[in-house]
Amino acid sequence: MPGLHHVEIYVSDIHRSTDVWGWFLVELGYVPFQVWDVGRSWRLGDTYIVFVQATERYRSVPYHRAHVGLNHLAFWAQSREQVDALTERVRARGLRILYEDRHPFAGGPNHYALYFEDPDRIKVEVIAP
Repeated sequence: MPGLHHVEIYVSDIHRSTDVWGWFLVELGYVPFQVWDVGRSWRLGDTYIVFVQATERYRSVPYHRAHVGLNHLAFWAQSREQVDALTERVRARGLRILYEDRHPFAGGPNHYALYFEDPDRIKVEVIAP
C-alpha cells in the first residue's frame, strides 16, 4: 500500500506533549488510536502519529529543528477559518506562535498558515488550501 504509514516522535514529557498534540490532532480529524504507559497515537485514515516518552538518558540533549533530523510537521487545514481558530487556541494555550510578525502569511503572500512550536519546540505548520 503506498503512502506514509506512521511517524513516531520521542518527547521529553509524554503528558505535556499529548496534552498539546491530542486536542490539535482531533481538531484536524485524527482519532485516538493507541495508548500505553509511555506512548499515545492518533490516526487519520491509514496513517497515524505516535508520541513516545524518551528515557532519561536520552533527554540531556534538547531537540532543535536545525539539527540533523525532523525540521517540522505540516498539516492541511480545511479552511482559512480553521487556521484562524487554531491560532486562537494555540495562543490560549500559551504556545509560541512562530513568525508572529508575518502571520498568517509567513510562508509568502499566497500561503495562509499557522506556525507554532510544541512543548519540545518541534515546529508545527497548518496550511489552508
